[in-house]
Amino acid sequence: MLSGLVIVDKPQGWTSHDVVGRVRRLAGTRKVGHAGTLDPMATGVLVVGINRATRLLSYIVGTTKTYTATIRLGQSTVTDDAEGEIVSETIAAAVTEEQIRAGAERLMGEILQVPSSVSAIKVGGERSYARVRAGESVTLEPRPVTVHAFDVHDVRRERGGRVLDVDVTVRCSSGTYVRALARDLGTDLGVGGHLTVLRRTEVGPYDLAEARTLEELAEDFEVLPIAQAARALLPVRELTADEAVELSFGRKIAPSGNVAVTAAFAPDGSLIALLRDSGSAAKPELVFAAHGGAE
Repeated sequence: MLSGLVIVDKPQGWTSHDVVGRVRRLAGTRKVGHAGTLDPMATGVLVVGINRATRLLSYIVGTTKTYTATIRLGQSTVTDDAEGEIVSETIAAAVTEEQIRAGAERLMGEILQVPSSVSAIKVGGERSYARVRAGESVTLEPRPVTVHAFDVHDVRRERGGRVLDVDVTVRCSSGTYVRALARDLGTDLGVGGHLTVLRRTEVGPYDLAEARTLEELAEDFEVLPIAQAARALLPVRELTADEAVELSFGRKIAPSGNVAVTAAFAPDGSLIALLRDSGSAAKPELVFAAHGGAE
């Protein structure tokens, strides 16, 4: 049974669910999921798991993400991105590049971020975006996120200088909304802002260099094997043959000395399990091997 990760270069206009549906048809299986939603307007890296590799997705979701983006200063929208109606406009001609860079720097580090009101966060059992589209006013509680980098590359004056288009790179923790960063940068500078372009370039160790378009996958469908995917994602422990057998039965072995979840490999290179130290032993969280050896 085909199992592994597919690093998809998601096209603009597709939902992440659309991509999963397409991969299901290409792979010929129903057991397909993704690690972290991209909005329809966004493009770039979407990590998709097939069959047994879906078990890795929960470990990928929480990894650091990197994006390239364009922020338009001088206009605010209801969705904080270009898909929403413009709700306010302020001439941004007086804003300098130095002020923009300083504003971006103030949004770096560990911050409390109010998610966009059209996010998928549930409010009273219903998605926030559904409430907004139904005409409700929704304000979400701020959440702690980490912005590791918010680098400004270029500032272009458009529409006679009334608006500024700012090209940036953002590297951030899982759960960070780049469109909320665009909104907050505009608010900080007193002119409003929203996101006009978003492209995800990295999800943890997986990047655009290994991503493939849906058209390319339709011509030649291949997956990143589970063992290779786990080696890139997690710290590695090389097992003895006896340890591999013990883990394949779900038994504990000697601790790895690593506080993080560790990918454990048999002498033949196959992935046996994901381990976590628990007191005086290492306990398998997930077992990928059949009893007595690798699948």
